[in-house]
Amino acid sequence: MNDRYDAGHGADGGGAPYELVGYDEYGRPVYRQATDQQAQHQQQAQQAQQYDAYQQQGHQGYGYDPYATGGHQQPGYDPYGTGSVPPQQPQTPAYGSYDPYGAQQQGGQAPQQGAPYDPYGQSAHTGQQPRVTEQTAHIPQQPGPADDDPGPAGTAPDYRTEQFAFVEEPDGDSEDVIDWMKFTENRTERREEAKRRARSRIVALAVVLALVAAGGVGYLWYAGKLPGLSDSGAGTGTTTAAGAQKRDVIVVHLHDTTGGGTTTALLVDNTTTEQGTTVLLPNSLALTADDGATTTLAKSVEDDGSEGTRTALDTVLGTDIEGTWRLDTPFLLTLVDLVGNIEVDTDTDVPDPDAKKGEAPLVKKGKGQTLSGKMAVAYATHRGSGEAQNAQLERFGQVMHGVLRKMTSDPDAATLTVQTLGQILEPPLTDKDLGDFLARLSDRAKGGDHKSALLPVQDDGTLTAEASDSVVKDVLGGTAKSPDENAAVSVSVRNATGVKDHTEKARVVLLNGGFTFRAAGTAAAPEATSEVVYADAADKENATEVAKTLGLDAGSVTKGKVTGNARVSVVLGQDYDPGS
Repeated sequence: MNDRYDAGHGADGGGAPYELVGYDEYGRPVYRQATDQQAQHQQQAQQAQQYDAYQQQGHQGYGYDPYATGGHQQPGYDPYGTGSVPPQQPQTPAYGSYDPYGAQQQGGQAPQQGAPYDPYGQSAHTGQQPRVTEQTAHIPQQPGPADDDPGPAGTAPDYRTEQFAFVEEPDGDSEDVIDWMKFTENRTERREEAKRRARSRIVALAVVLALVAAGGVGYLWYAGKLPGLSDSGAGTGTTTAAGAQKRDVIVVHLHDTTGGGTTTALLVDNTTTEQGTTVLLPNSLALTADDGATTTLAKSVEDDGSEGTRTALDTVLGTDIEGTWRLDTPFLLTLVDLVGNIEVDTDTDVPDPDAKKGEAPLVKKGKGQTLSGKMAVAYATHRGSGEAQNAQLERFGQVMHGVLRKMTSDPDAATLTVQTLGQILEPPLTDKDLGDFLARLSDRAKGGDHKSALLPVQDDGTLTAEASDSVVKDVLGGTAKSPDENAAVSVSVRNATGVKDHTEKARVVLLNGGFTFRAAGTAAAPEATSEVVYADAADKENATEVAKTLGLDAGSVTKGKVTGNARVSVVLGQDYDPGS
């Protein structure tokens, strides 16, 4: 850096003035503080000699004459103002009155006549040189002062372009560095954003899996299929007990308005196991009439009507029938046409009742036969010559299965179909109830979860143990209902005396004794002794009373299994005496 030298430094502040001691190798003057006036004059003379020698060597100002003389000494002018030469008027510099050390004369005036000229801007005749206000020594061929001190009044600082080279000439590599930093920053941001998106996807996937798992467990719990939490069956521990399952049951009676007769079935929807079943009931099924007399299913439908028959079926089968659907054959014809025909694997040819003899049958035997409404009615009511009623009953079951498969699974649409039939339903069954019920069974049938089951009965219409286990218990979940506190005790009677009339005589005796009689059929072979059986310890007293009423010994009363959903079961042996 250039050192700052003030020509008037020390004049007011107590320090000695500067004096020129020479030039360095670059032609720049070198200064030091003078000790006294005499030493200063001596030093100035010496400096003049050194400067002349320096100019003679070819280094005059490096092309710059600090006195603006063009390199020639003017006569009568002492550049150091020593007074050894008569003072002459110095030549005015080309650029105005200019002090080679940066002090320009005011108004371009030359130094005063008769006074020696001091190149440092001081008078030669004074012992103490006054300080030139705010003047700074200036070194030729060098940049101006580095500080912000202004020059003499009316002049601007001598700033040059090379002083700011570091600002105007930035490093060319800086742009590459900036671009690289931007690229690195953008790549880092992209990586962070990718990581954030990945974390968001993982969290969302975990939430979805948790919801799916919770939903699956909830469904298994609701369906009773969750291992270890459902009611155990007979030693399996994996299925809900038959009696604890929930079932919706409706009884349907098909009335043949042309040929006469009725056909009855129970439509069962097991909501626990999600299974649907059509239980076919033979017309020979023995029921108990309102007066306690034994009757058949077919006769009960005709004599007792829908309500009486429904109550009798609940008593015998241990079910809870919710309503009765009376389906006359014209309504069945319309229903099949509404669902768009059905497909049935027919087991026989069915003639057209309106056709002449010898014409082609209305329904042909074969698999996958398409039946219209008229064909479906003819097939469902057909009973061949010499056929048992069960054959016709099973055909009715096939038609009902075909209707359920073609029925809509939408409850509202199914309700509309029922309303379109135009039939009047018996209370408490409504159009909406029947439509919702048929829609659920239709969903079961389409998914392969619907079947038909025939209730096996004996020739006398009574139930067998096989029927109780395979249909009444498993399908219907039938159990002996606990009667009301004031209801009569139900007694089932099986005749093993070998005399057919003893059943009727026992019925009359029990009814007169205040018991409810239920016929349990006739044994295949006579038995020697009679037996009175109760299942519940609370019915032991009732069993003893039944034995006394029938005239049997008290020793015939035992605890065991009862039949026919009765509280007390009686087997009349050859020791029974109706007149006793």
